[in-house]
Amino acid sequence: MAAAETLAVVSSSPLETDTASVPETADPAAATAATSPATTAAVALVAAARTGSEAKVSKGAMATKLLSLSGVFAVHKPKGPTSAELLNRLKEKLLAEAGMPSPEWTKRKKQMLKIGHGGTLDSAARGVLVVGIGRGTKMLTSMLSGSKRYIATGELGKATDTLDSTGRVTEEKPYDKITQEDIEGILQKFTGNIMQVPPLYSALKKDGQRLSTLMKKGASVEAKPARPVTVYNLSLQQFQPPFFTLDVECGGGFYIRSLVSDIGKELSSCANVLELTRTKQGPFTLEEHALPEDKWTIDDIAQSLEHCSSLLPEVLALKKSKPEESNEQVLSCEYITLSETKGEDAVIKTC
Repeated sequence: MAAAETLAVVSSSPLETDTASVPETADPAAATAATSPATTAAVALVAAARTGSEAKVSKGAMATKLLSLSGVFAVHKPKGPTSAELLNRLKEKLLAEAGMPSPEWTKRKKQMLKIGHGGTLDSAARGVLVVGIGRGTKMLTSMLSGSKRYIATGELGKATDTLDSTGRVTEEKPYDKITQEDIEGILQKFTGNIMQVPPLYSALKKDGQRLSTLMKKGASVEAKPARPVTVYNLSLQQFQPPFFTLDVECGGGFYIRSLVSDIGKELSSCANVLELTRTKQGPFTLEEHALPEDKWTIDDIAQSLEHCSSLLPEVLALKKSKPEESNEQVLSCEYITLSETKGEDAVIKTC
């Protein structure tokens, strides 16, 4: 509304020129030179006002479009940031594009931009991260129970406290006698409905704190009891000692780090995860659906939501949200991070 009012005022303001000082001439340059300084300043002022008003209208329209986004899509998480950090980066890019820097919208909460992710990836892992926006955040729980697919490269002969290459080496054992046939021969033991002990470095909680946080503080932490998990498919893709690559399709609550560690133990050695990529979560694949960071724009996400809506079951289909009536809605933002662990409360953080 403010932008429209500004345009109306500018449009209704007449341009005052000193016509007496402008001689009749066919030379536009001479006419321009003869224009009074007051006229030049007035024209510049009106042009600047119009440009500023148009920018406000454009930003207001983008803010409205951002608030209207609703559904589930996927982004490509690189190695390095945590899933929560990546979500913050996505949120900040969207708010900046909508012209809503945080100091302007944190004090008032007339409209809520809800954005969250379902199915945490370790900071050292990359791949598909499913994101819900608007009413799509309510659909994230269903993403946790769906199947996921990973390509994991393990390293034989070394065990770490985190069960991956980011941790401290706690044990080393020989692996030179292990063959490809040995690995392929034990994979059946880790397929189907099995019991699995989660890693100590995980998002699971004790007394309200994550086990990984307690471990980093040096607190004494006991391993959680084994729990039932499901592995739909498990195959060996490559073996070049000490490295082996697995293709794993599993259900919710499954830890690839625990799988690789257990395989090492089953082979009378030890192992840790060197590389981990999630190639699929539910219907979303890394190759077809995960948006790289240069596509984290309001328009690209709107297109992705439209495309991805056909991938979801009808019971989860969302109706398009109606655009807000005003372009001047005040944005606030929260994100919801859902653990893959059943029974663990969702963590809701408000920006």
